[in-house]
Amino acid sequence: MAVKTATGAPAELPRGSAPAKKGFRAWLNKRLPVDEFVSTQLTGYYAPKNFNIWYFFGSLAMVVLVLQLVTGIFLTMFYKPGEATSFDSVEFIMREVNYGWLIRYLHSTGASAFFIVVYLHMFRAFLYGSYRAPRELLWLVGMAVYLALMAEAFMGYVLPWGNMSFWGAQVIVNLFGTIPGIGPGLVEWIRGDYGIADATLNRFFSLHVVALPLALLLLVLLHLVALRQTGSNNPDGIEIKARLGADGKPLDGIPFHPYYTVKDVVGIGVFFVLFAIVVFFVPTLGGLFLEAPNFDPANPLSTPAEISPVWYFTPYYAILRAVPNQRFGALLMLLAVVSFLFVPWLDRSPVKSMRYRGWISRTALALFVIAFIVLGFLGKRPPEGLYVVLARIFTVVYFAFFWLMPFYTRIDRVKPVPERVVYHAH
Repeated sequence: MAVKTATGAPAELPRGSAPAKKGFRAWLNKRLPVDEFVSTQLTGYYAPKNFNIWYFFGSLAMVVLVLQLVTGIFLTMFYKPGEATSFDSVEFIMREVNYGWLIRYLHSTGASAFFIVVYLHMFRAFLYGSYRAPRELLWLVGMAVYLALMAEAFMGYVLPWGNMSFWGAQVIVNLFGTIPGIGPGLVEWIRGDYGIADATLNRFFSLHVVALPLALLLLVLLHLVALRQTGSNNPDGIEIKARLGADGKPLDGIPFHPYYTVKDVVGIGVFFVLFAIVVFFVPTLGGLFLEAPNFDPANPLSTPAEISPVWYFTPYYAILRAVPNQRFGALLMLLAVVSFLFVPWLDRSPVKSMRYRGWISRTALALFVIAFIVLGFLGKRPPEGLYVVLARIFTVVYFAFFWLMPFYTRIDRVKPVPERVVYHAH
């Protein structure tokens, strides 16, 4: 293509160069590198070509996070924190605000959906060794996201000021009193009063709508940055960056966009169909997502028949109640969460993916999943009789998965890992 020189004579552009872009897009890219972002993070980001359905839940977690932020903003417009106003403001949203019931149920169902997606995302990491080197920091940041999500969910659970919210807050906040020395003072500081009251609700509200969402967004951003730095793992546990083509691109990789963005859109569509069925037909899911006592206002003089947290906390709650000593139970519950942080160094297997591990590792993972589900069920049952015995048995199974990992992963027989990723077109 010819251009004119300063003298007006035509001149040729250097071979291989493109003419300068003009118009709004060129103006925008000069100030905000949109095209550069797309070329490096989407079309230029190469992911393994053998992703399966387990790699869908990471992007889905982002979608649910956005859903929670948007619905939370609309709920905040009408919610009034306070002992005398919280419950009534939620009832006002449900009964008087146009589509307020829909926004509230989207938010409450979205909280449970968020944990379902996150738990499946974490299971995939155990399945394919996504926490192994060089992704240790990626795993640690992901666990920080999980901890922030737990804090965010707990404080959001208290805000409707239903009777279960009130008593659940009493139980969880009082657990900090088991810390030797500083416990009682710490409990009073968290509550901001001598009991769960106005000050507590105001603190939880400010943390739930401002501080923790900002922390979550920052941690999610760091999680994505760490992912882009190390690259995605795959079902074979093979590093695709180790084999590059003449163009410098991974031989076993394909551009994330459009291949995986299209697949994710289809999966997100399926998710929203299932999500809508729950929201419109069974938003409480038989008391699993929203308990019946939470439709009654908080009453310090009326204790629910069984005090238990929402289902996504019940495995840890069952561990807490598995031992008679409250201080030791609180320590076990803390250790149950903290144990996840050490997994990258506890796993000594020479291979990453469960595809190439032996029966010992597979059995250990299966028992861990069963223990987690059963503990979740026991957390909703009264702490008596057979339920306590089962809670203790499955608590041992839960911790054995982590702290016996250096031994059973080392002695477990493994299969040879192929040099290239295993991919079957479909």
